[in-house]
Amino acid sequence: MCQFCLPNDHDDEDEGGSAAPTQARPIVQSRNYTGPFRKTPDRLFGMGFIRLYQLTLSGFIGNSCRHIPTCSEYGYEAIARHGLWSGGWMTLFRVGRCGPGGTSGLDRVPETLGSRFHWWTPWRYLALGRKPA
Repeated sequence: MCQFCLPNDHDDEDEGGSAAPTQARPIVQSRNYTGPFRKTPDRLFGMGFIRLYQLTLSGFIGNSCRHIPTCSEYGYEAIARHGLWSGGWMTLFRVGRCGPGGTSGLDRVPETLGSRFHWWTPWRYLALGRKPA
């Protein structure tokens, strides 16, 4: 983490001179999704797999993602919100869009999926990240 994200433990020390106004401590947040989700075995397995990738292989591959949030962060959140099947397809199509000739920029995981997204129609998840023409 950067120096601005870490909590400052020496705020209480007196540096001499007049009393300075107290500064609010920065909030340290995880880079992955921390919102509420059902902790089912498939979700925990998928999220654990992505977290294992982030801790091991991600450092060797480098920072080459063209989107915000990164593809692994997107996958973590998609699986946490929508389950391993739907979130896995969303992640697979997102990684495919990240290559040369693909999209870039801000690409958020949808809060809810529409009524046309079913487990038997995984190809419809491809349209979630497309930019309007």
